[in-house]
Amino acid sequence: MSVTKESLEKTLREKLEAEHVDATDTSGGCGQSFDVIIVSSQFDGKSLLQRHRLVNDAIKDEIAQLHAFSQKTYTPAQWAEQQQKS
Repeated sequence: MSVTKESLEKTLREKLEAEHVDATDTSGGCGQSFDVIIVSSQFDGKSLLQRHRLVNDAIKDEIAQLHAFSQKTYTPAQWAEQQQKS
């Protein structure tokens, strides 16, 4: 069973209590490569490495099926700042 954008987003929302998740299938639709933006208060006070470990642990079964996975992690405050810039 391949990983879908919807299943990836649902799992991240549930496991990380994320307020915003945006997954982009960068493999042309075959579900082998994703870029993901995740906004969660669980990232507050955590280093980038700690955040990525949280994400990797939350979706380890899905990551095992992927060829490539890129993530950008933000706290709600950082995300609000990013949105104001753009």
